Amino acid sequence: MNLGFGFQDRPVASTTWCVSSLNYTSAGVDYGPLDAFKRACQREAGTTTGALAHHGFKEPDSVRGESAYLIETPDGFLAHVEEGLGSKNLIADAMARLTGACYYRSIGIDTVATIVNDLITCGALPVSVAMHAAVGAGSWFEDQHRAAELAAGFAEACRASGAVWGGGETPALKGIVNEEAIVLAGSAIGMIRGKSRRVVPRIEPGDAIVMLASSGVQTNGLTLCRVAADRLPQGYLTRLSDGRTYGEALLAPSVIYVDFLKHAQGDGLDLHYLAHITGHGWRKLMRADQPIEHVITDVPPVPPDIALLIEQKLIEKREAYATFNMGAGFAAWVKSSDAGRAVEIAKQAGYEAWIAGHAEASKLGRRAVVIPSLDLRFESDELQLK
Repeated sequence: MNLGFGFQDRPVASTTWCVSSLNYTSAGVDYGPLDAFKRACQREAGTTTGALAHHGFKEPDSVRGESAYLIETPDGFLAHVEEGLGSKNLIADAMARLTGACYYRSIGIDTVATIVNDLITCGALPVSVAMHAAVGAGSWFEDQHRAAELAAGFAEACRASGAVWGGGETPALKGIVNEEAIVLAGSAIGMIRGKSRRVVPRIEPGDAIVMLASSGVQTNGLTLCRVAADRLPQGYLTRLSDGRTYGEALLAPSVIYVDFLKHAQGDGLDLHYLAHITGHGWRKLMRADQPIEHVITDVPPVPPDIALLIEQKLIEKREAYATFNMGAGFAAWVKSSDAGRAVEIAKQAGYEAWIAGHAEASKLGRRAVVIPSLDLRFESDELQLK
């Protein structure tokens, strides 16, 4: 069915409830086969680029494997992204059963955020967003309050992104989707006005890495969080150090970073690279295919929900940084002389930001992410997206 829209502080129990730590693979998500399929799709997709010539367009260099696909036009670029929410709405369903509260406005915001935050990494500003909402049965929409909250949150996030909600699709997929659940995803079209505004991977040794804060876990690693909930003293109702429950913290709506790009472009900031820190956690910092070591020297506080999992020994520190955003949802690489200016631009746009580290030339000719204070190092073979 086509939608056709015109349209503080309580202490956490110290008891350890696990016998072994979790990782994303043990939780049911193995990125190995997923990433291999992505690379296979990129190879096959490359055989279709000739179709653009019929429209007077072409595919720019170095676009495959990035977060957004670009089409070069005579005076700029069109950008396109398809992205899914993942399993965060299952936590909203669990919290509704436990507390009676509806979190689907936040879920709507999250769905748009995960789409547009990918889109802007190439320098494109969102123009149109579409929703894909697949259910196992049409009866899912009989809860009118939940459905209305989802729609309201989706629209709120579109407005915050400066994009129109252009439409969507609501297929009923009996036998494929659980009848009590909904699979949320969507796509977006964006535009880069002027070819010089395209963000191309061109990180240089000495560049500063500026990070923008997240609201918490946002939209990555939720499958692992759901598995961990079964091992916590009170499950989703386990209290965190900031007074919220574990479930409430997980359901905090994601930050939308569009205004950072908008302000940066308006100020003429030279952006060497942008990354949306989602799946693969801080390994995403080495997404650019350049022999650079990304050295992080100012690490933000661990979000309370993830701190709980580490405290309870449910996940190891290395797995946490390989899976979650760990308080940093977006990153920008700029010249070191522009670092302070980039932070100020982000703050003026309403974000918490800081100079998190710098780029170094790799002595081994490989990509890496290095966090000296935590004694962590991730190598290029741990992120194979291209």
